[in-house]
Amino acid sequence: AATAPGKKITARLKRTLPVRGPQAPTLSELMRWYCLNTNTHGCRRIVVSRGRLRRLLWILLTLSAVGLILWQCAELLMNYYSASVSVTVQFQKLPFPAVTICNINPYKYSAMKEYLSELDKETKKALETFYGFSEGKSKVRRSVDDWNSTGSDFFQQIPLLKVEDFSRTATDLHSGQKRRVEGSVFHKDSSIVNSGDSNDIIGFQLCDANNSSECALYTFSSGVNAIQEWYKLHYMNIMAQIPLETKEKLSYSADDLILTCFFDGLSCDKRHFTRFHHPLHGNCYTFNSGENGTILSTSTGGSEYGLHVVLYIDEADYNPFLVTSTGAKIIVHDQNEYPFIEDIGTEIETAAATSIGMHFTRSRKLSKPYSDCTETGADIPVDNLYNKSYSLQICLHSCFQKAMVESCGCAQYAQPLPAGAEYCNYKKNPNWMYCYYRLHEKFVKEQLGCQQICKDACSFKEWALTTSIAQWPSTVSEDWMLRVLSWDKGQKLNNKKLNKTDLANLMVFYKDLNERFISENPANTLVILLSNFGGQLGLWMSCSVVCVIEIVEVFLIDSLSIVLRRQWQRAKKWWSQRQRGGAGPARPADPERQGHHNPACLDEDLPTFTTALRLPLPQDSPLPRTPPPNYSTLRLEAAFSEQLPDTLELGRR
Repeated sequence: AATAPGKKITARLKRTLPVRGPQAPTLSELMRWYCLNTNTHGCRRIVVSRGRLRRLLWILLTLSAVGLILWQCAELLMNYYSASVSVTVQFQKLPFPAVTICNINPYKYSAMKEYLSELDKETKKALETFYGFSEGKSKVRRSVDDWNSTGSDFFQQIPLLKVEDFSRTATDLHSGQKRRVEGSVFHKDSSIVNSGDSNDIIGFQLCDANNSSECALYTFSSGVNAIQEWYKLHYMNIMAQIPLETKEKLSYSADDLILTCFFDGLSCDKRHFTRFHHPLHGNCYTFNSGENGTILSTSTGGSEYGLHVVLYIDEADYNPFLVTSTGAKIIVHDQNEYPFIEDIGTEIETAAATSIGMHFTRSRKLSKPYSDCTETGADIPVDNLYNKSYSLQICLHSCFQKAMVESCGCAQYAQPLPAGAEYCNYKKNPNWMYCYYRLHEKFVKEQLGCQQICKDACSFKEWALTTSIAQWPSTVSEDWMLRVLSWDKGQKLNNKKLNKTDLANLMVFYKDLNERFISENPANTLVILLSNFGGQLGLWMSCSVVCVIEIVEVFLIDSLSIVLRRQWQRAKKWWSQRQRGGAGPARPADPERQGHHNPACLDEDLPTFTTALRLPLPQDSPLPRTPPPNYSTLRLEAAFSEQLPDTLELGRR
């Protein structure tokens, strides 16, 4: 109990006298203490410099150094996420890629006439009405299938139109009468239409089956393009209703397409080709597909090695309205990739020898955080409909097909079917054409979200192609070569005489066996990044890691503790005032028990109890009185068991 007043005095002195360092009561005192004790020379010079000009110069220099450090560190961080590209070239035996070959004409026209009779009739009528073209009255075979029985009615609902002027007046193909068309106008060929001769504008109108007021007029500056687009639209609708087995029989077989085959100087045949059915190109055949687990390779470059085939095109059996060019399409791809022959296929001419030299390149990009690519496509929220390794094209086509099924209720014919969906056709989905064109418009304008979702693959293989063409066969060798080919394949061609415009010679080979490997590597590692940080701090602020830790401690931990302490003291003061307000007026503080500021104490160290008692008192303050002793503490009975005689005598007195 006797030490209680001493503790109170010590606590009051500590609370009253100025405190330095991390326990300083204000942020300004903390900053002053930091500048005097830090290892960064600029901050110390701000405090100890004499004169305002010199102090201002040190402030500017220090702030400039801090700004340079922040700028350089930001540059280092940005460079940390950059990558350097390295190219490695090595000579070795290379695996031969898969080569997919398709006839430009997907199906034999002689076998397809019964399915396309109504469509061909309407197309010929449009040519005769708009352009006066007529090939004479020919008997058109009627189809016995049920989809053509209703096709004529649908052709009348979506006829070809000839727009006469920009007042939206058009001539109907069937009735020959003029009518006004409503809805938005979309020019499919070009953003600029020939306004000088509006009679050349051909198109067709699509309307929403559920809302006849919602229509779109699609016009073309070229009549050829308009008729082909209109024909393909109805063609896909008809083909979507034919079973796959039937379509495979209507297309070309391997014996029909491939006359001769050589690989690396050795003979090959249809057993080396794998058939797959493409919706737009019919039966296509892939050489070296790897389905049997074996991938062919080559150890010699040059045109004498590689794949050499002669293709039979049969131009006389082409669909005159579906395709306007003659030949074949090929694509070179990896065995695990889907051949998007309609997008990136290379066309092969007839009556010519086409040589395709290849350079093989493997590329590897870094994934996040260096680039926005995907390793396997597992992180892309789009189902892969092609059952092949991920690519950007697979993602885009799958995304559009998914949106087609969700928006239109059916799948687009040119792409694989999602689970539980079926291809669009007139009968079940009368609104699919309008829905498809609207959706495709959004896809092209990147409003469907597919371009934002799909990413590039981080690793891929690429074969750079160099194409050269020569006349084949030559004039002097044409007779005997065609005669020999006709004799060799007479049974296959049903003794049909060959024409050089029906043949195409194709050679695919490696120009060299140099494999190029392009890879991305991090430009900086974590060790280099930290070293660069240390160099910048030492150069501009003479600072080290310990200095950085000190900055974190002072500017974060200590500053935060001071702010929280002051807020806590304010809260306590507010609470005590509220308590006194409820209990009545507070008693005036005893001046003898109240602390005071002592201006004489300028030492940074805390005073001891003895030195604190020697400090001068403020003016007009009474001397503090010593509290009376507690006499009960003088009783010694509890401390000694026996009392001395002299103390007994003193007690009697």
